Amino acid sequence: QVQLVESGGGSVQAGGSLRLSCAASGYTISASCMGWFRQAPGKEREGVAAISSRGVFTYYGDSVKGRFTISRDNAKNTVFLQLDSLKPEDTAMYYCAARDSACGAYGLVPRMFGYWGQGTQVTVSS
Repeated sequence: QVQLVESGGGSVQAGGSLRLSCAASGYTISASCMGWFRQAPGKEREGVAAISSRGVFTYYGDSVKGRFTISRDNAKNTVFLQLDSLKPEDTAMYYCAARDSACGAYGLVPRMFGYWGQGTQVTVSS
């Protein structure tokens, strides 16, 4: 059974930082494109960041470029998302997802990912 479990969310003030983790079990991430997505109430799920199987290529949504950093540790079967310079508009549920192939042109497209975690809430206050 594939499980992706996110952790590290919380409440911070604007300008603060958080580090999200996504631990996989029942699934080896080393050959997978891994992504982070977020969804705020009343909004569509959007791609935040994605990383290729070996970590060579990274992809970021325009709204988070320069502030968020995605990384992975295949030996630990874990993906990370460092969130810096947080803004109130970053408030959302953050989801980890896995795609059984290269990121390619689909690194930030939610429907191209087959496995999803339950999410971790990030709340940023002004």
